[in-house]
Amino acid sequence: MTPTSGGGPATTPNTVRAPRPGQVRRPALAAHPGPARPPARRALAPASSPERAPSPTRRAARAPSRRLADLFLALAGLGFGATLGLAVTAETRGALVAPGGVAMALGRLAGLTGAYLMLVMVVLIARMPFLERAVGQDRLLRWHRRIGPWPISLIAAHGALITLGYAQAARTGVLHQLWILIDSYPNILAAVAAFGLLVAAGVTSFRLARRRMRYESWWAVHLYTYLALALAFAHQIGTGASFVGHPLTRIVWSVAWACTAGLVLVFRIALPVWRSMRHRLRVVQVHEEGPGVVSVVCEGRHLERLAVSGGQFFQWRFLRRGMWWQAHPYSISAMPRPPYLRFTIKALGDQSRSLAAIESGTRVAIEGPYGTFTHHVRETNGVVLIGAGVGVTPLRALLEDLPESVDAVVILRGSKPADLVLRDEMSALVDERGGRLHEVVGQRGDVRFDARAIRHLVPDIASRDVYVCGPDGFTASVVAAAERLRVPAERLHTEAFSF
Repeated sequence: MTPTSGGGPATTPNTVRAPRPGQVRRPALAAHPGPARPPARRALAPASSPERAPSPTRRAARAPSRRLADLFLALAGLGFGATLGLAVTAETRGALVAPGGVAMALGRLAGLTGAYLMLVMVVLIARMPFLERAVGQDRLLRWHRRIGPWPISLIAAHGALITLGYAQAARTGVLHQLWILIDSYPNILAAVAAFGLLVAAGVTSFRLARRRMRYESWWAVHLYTYLALALAFAHQIGTGASFVGHPLTRIVWSVAWACTAGLVLVFRIALPVWRSMRHRLRVVQVHEEGPGVVSVVCEGRHLERLAVSGGQFFQWRFLRRGMWWQAHPYSISAMPRPPYLRFTIKALGDQSRSLAAIESGTRVAIEGPYGTFTHHVRETNGVVLIGAGVGVTPLRALLEDLPESVDAVVILRGSKPADLVLRDEMSALVDERGGRLHEVVGQRGDVRFDARAIRHLVPDIASRDVYVCGPDGFTASVVAAAERLRVPAERLHTEAFSF
């Protein structure tokens, strides 16, 4: 999940370079002994390096299971049905035939279903490990965004229909009734404030708005969603017809909200705090990998117990002034070599730019690992790894983590040679496993990288799993080309680099 920029389609055969026969084999992770070697290189030294004793056996990450994810989806569906039943059974025939009764009943139905969908949205981004491992954070975020317009629309309809119903019952104007509700009824003003916060979060979720906002600003706006939910809950329990005078439904609804809050507290706060205290990561070195690209090496405890797969990412929080309050997603660019862990980023946002000058010794808190961009999802023993710019970062760790039996073809794309991030390490890893490396260098207008060019590089691509990582436009074009080359959808794996 390292933010990237640049990169695009490109390739012709004369721009492709592969390892030469008889090429001198270079270690993917430098292992030259000597006191002058910087910590970043020691951090990536093989376990057999003479500088230190062999590292303990690293804990392997488990393959994801779909069963718990299916159970979650089933429970979510049952909960939605129960919410509809709660709204319908709260109405009486007498209330429906009274003036404004139908509008108020529909308003209450819209309000309850909208609130329930908000809870589902929160659970989807609660970062529950079993769900995230099975589905992937990218897909969970897509579901979150697809559901997003519905609760906002339903809650807007709730406010409009309730106001209309009360106005019909009181035989007064709608605007006059709206003012009476806000001025006289308990928790209505809080509900209006909650709706305003939800609208702000919804507007900033549109792709155009996200592209124009800094990640830090977007994150801060969405943090207020939790405040909106708290205000909405107080309004529902205090004035909802389904709850006033119905202690059992009030208890059930309160438990549902409490469980949702508990999931957020456990998996987004308690678990990351426990993991960060256990591993006690701190920055030991930052070094440049290319123009605007740096690797950050952290040192910690018990990293052999950190079950992480190549291709996954962490949410990193740097505990220093001005940075501690926000976490950013960055992929690891190498498998952990206890006591070291490394990620590689391109400077785009405020935090990523400031990391180039971060002080050694800075403490680091982590959340994760997250992501399904791993070898566990492959269906074949042949893979194609295609990366552009700093999109190579998760591919580099994925390549290192692939079982030895897997045949790997790697394609690196850059507008110029300096854009081939971690090129030497990728070349050495490919060489070690007897794979093939193609480097595609040139401006997109000069060098093609379409289905025909990819088929030339990998004639048997249709029988392989394809992993693609890079800027959104590059990823979309490669996926489209792979589909034209008859790569099945279940064998196409991508990593999103946008928030």
